[in-house]
Amino acid sequence: MRWDIFCKVIDNHGDLGVCWRLSRDLAARGHTVRLWLDDAAALHWMAPEAAPEGPGHPGITVLDWPASDASPSQAWPEPGDVVIEAFGCDVPAGILARMQRPAPPHWINLEYLSAESYVERSHGLRSPVFSGPGAGLLKHFFYPGFTGRTGGLLQEPGLAGPRDAIQDNTAARAQALATLGVPWQPGERVVSVFCYPGAPVQALLRQLGQLSQASGPVNTHVLLTPGAATREAQALPTAPEGLRLHPLPYLPQPAYDTLLWACDMNVVRGEDSAVRALWAGRPHVWHIYPQDDGVHEGKLQAFMDRWMASWPPALATDVQTLWRAWNGLPTPGAGLNALDALWPPPAWALWQTQSLQSREELARQPDLVTQLLQFVTAPG
Repeated sequence: MRWDIFCKVIDNHGDLGVCWRLSRDLAARGHTVRLWLDDAAALHWMAPEAAPEGPGHPGITVLDWPASDASPSQAWPEPGDVVIEAFGCDVPAGILARMQRPAPPHWINLEYLSAESYVERSHGLRSPVFSGPGAGLLKHFFYPGFTGRTGGLLQEPGLAGPRDAIQDNTAARAQALATLGVPWQPGERVVSVFCYPGAPVQALLRQLGQLSQASGPVNTHVLLTPGAATREAQALPTAPEGLRLHPLPYLPQPAYDTLLWACDMNVVRGEDSAVRALWAGRPHVWHIYPQDDGVHEGKLQAFMDRWMASWPPALATDVQTLWRAWNGLPTPGAGLNALDALWPPPAWALWQTQSLQSREELARQPDLVTQLLQFVTAPG
């Protein structure tokens, strides 16, 4: 099938990250994709092959979103079999006009990821259009999610093989880290940090340093992504004893996945890296995108309740308190000093075991692209 995916980049690590993974997965399954972007700059590091000077990615064409969405319909190409507007962006009027044909393309609004209860109620709902160039067309809402009554998560076929090869073999893990420039020795702890501005990075580093000292000669490599994580770490006068701070360059998506697989703990942010941390199955902390109206608190709590539903209550309470502190949210009984109060972190071994169990439960659900294909090929 031929797919047109429209993405207006608000947070180029998340919106574009999700759309590029979706495009890659569709192309790997034999489909062709036109990815329309208003800002493709991040592809230079996220997917170098797709950047203007790159060789291109088989099955995917990256196109500039024209400055005027109201360009005459003849200025736009014939839409494909499926048109996706990602994260509520509006399909250009010229494309809508060209969708007016005897057999219109499937029109899907791919929504943001959430574990809140409304997702199950809203997934798959029809939205007839009554006015404008799209009058008479039908749009459907498609919600990613964590249950069988949602659209699932992006998880390309064959993901588990290379991941398990790294996680189950010490030499393979060392080689994977070496490709990222990290001189790791077995027994050393590795933590990746990717966060928004405002995260208590320095407090985290101090606590990781104390944990390393308490463990004797064990060192902790802290792998810092570009942006807030690196800036906060470099603002410290000296690195805490026992830590090796390792600023990373921007990484292509496959390299970032490898990073998550090879770490003992991952701090992630937004939507794309959060889902990849789930598939890594390591203990992780999620920095949710902060919103001025505070609705992110409910979204974070809904996900924690879902992800940790089968965990021992004491572990779930400790990890949730840690997550809330990392996100600057009130933490019952601990205040905003919970990050200090909870380190050493909640039982590493148990946290790891429960993370793997939650991952396997999630992996039993059909992935997002499989469900999308079923959705657009279903009779009627």
